[in-house]
Amino acid sequence: MSMTDPIADMFVRIRNAAAVGKPTVKMPSSKIKVAIAKVLQDEGYILGSRVTEAGPGKSELEIELKYYEGKPVIEQLKRFSRSGLRQYRGKDDLPKVLGGLGVAIISTSKGIMTDAQARQQGVGGEVLCFVA
Repeated sequence: MSMTDPIADMFVRIRNAAAVGKPTVKMPSSKIKVAIAKVLQDEGYILGSRVTEAGPGKSELEIELKYYEGKPVIEQLKRFSRSGLRQYRGKDDLPKVLGGLGVAIISTSKGIMTDAQARQQGVGGEVLCFVA
């Protein structure tokens, strides 16, 4: 069975693992998932991530979740653009999450980055998700 939206699957796995207090979560790896994990790590939402080999031609992404006082740091992880309805925004129309307290992850021509970085570089792109 093929997966129609691997990024949404990544977010669901992270939300489910955080809800039950798991220290790590594993999922099939891809370049975009690794880039999203790097942005989450740079913004302080996860402790780290690494790619491991899971057999011939397959690799897994393992994300180490971050908790503060027993609660997950990621309170909200919501997919914005989806496979059935892509959401693109120009540099002037990029959304702010919780008035700047959260981040929107944007896929731009210069790579995956936060909304603040995209505004600073003057690029727009596909709004992948909101993290708070």
